[in-house]
Amino acid sequence: MQDLAAATYVTLAITLVGGYLLGSIPFGLIATRLGGAGDIRQIGSGNIGATNVLRSGRKDLAAITLLGDAGKGVLAVILARVLTHDTALVVALAGGAAFLGHLFPVWLKFKGGKGVATFYGVLLAACWPVGVLAAITWLAMAVFFRISSLAALTAAALAAPFALATDQPYPMLALALFMAVLIFIRHRENIARLLKGEEPKIGKKKDAAPPVTDAP
Repeated sequence: MQDLAAATYVTLAITLVGGYLLGSIPFGLIATRLGGAGDIRQIGSGNIGATNVLRSGRKDLAAITLLGDAGKGVLAVILARVLTHDTALVVALAGGAAFLGHLFPVWLKFKGGKGVATFYGVLLAACWPVGVLAAITWLAMAVFFRISSLAALTAAALAAPFALATDQPYPMLALALFMAVLIFIRHRENIARLLKGEEPKIGKKKDAAPPVTDAP
């Protein structure tokens, strides 16, 4: 029994640490540097996510960032599924760890992005109906309003109701709520600009800005 418990703890540690380290990979920074666009933290809002990469004028790098940030969430969840035979609680914890890794990456002194792409990747892999509904919500809002942050906030706010509507296990509901709360916290400056009608629209470039000192 002790050996079984030890093996269980080791597996849990691997999924959580592995999920966090995967989430910590800064694809936006890597893509812009290797793609010759410089340091994304010196562009626009200073955020390392796909929306800010798009402001560099490089749609290809933005696409790479989007796929990379979403993909690391997918891989973290798949790792947990394989190692724990699809245990919902551990899968949710691994997905949450990957999400935290993106927000607080060890490689960038814990100053990361806002987590939207990783949010979708985690949801698509952990509870795909919720991920699909959240992605559709983002697309609909983005097409109609052309404001990325508004689309992300709306999708995040509806993730938990989507989990309830599709009868997801409680760990998935908790995961959706956890990520939604952090997305709203990370978008507090965007929310302030939205209330003032000053939030930039998708694809609009910003003037170069110095790297932010708080979380981007």
